[in-house]
Amino acid sequence: MALATYDPKKIVITLGGTPIVGLADGTFVSFERINDAYSITTGADGLTTRTKTNDKSGTLTLTLQQSSLSNNFLSTIYNLDETANAGVVALGIKDILGLSIVTAGFAWIKKLPVVEYGNELSNREWMIDCADTKVFVGGNI
Repeated sequence: MALATYDPKKIVITLGGTPIVGLADGTFVSFERINDAYSITTGADGLTTRTKTNDKSGTLTLTLQQSSLSNNFLSTIYNLDETANAGVVALGIKDILGLSIVTAGFAWIKKLPVVEYGNELSNREWMIDCADTKVFVGGNI
């Protein structure tokens, strides 16, 4: 019988080599490829062909606490991109206690998060587009 360990504190997220901190409670990071790896076409005679997509792009959703200092960093990256087209950075996500890893050679902030204030601390949800991604979905050890 084996025992695996997951610790959310051991998920390391970097953008442009800078660690992202102040992650929200609950789901704080998710990544999804935009397109399927293959499309499928079946002709009238039943011949099925799969076509490789070759699209390695994806979308990262990063949820931070309102108080996270990483909001400052992400806002700076966004503003650099908006004013000087200089906001494209590398992305890395690694589970230190597991084998899962996501990297992107090119990542940029799609749009600013909704800014809201209330009686309690809220979250900031950053949408980041990625190109040239490599993904390995592994288990924990």
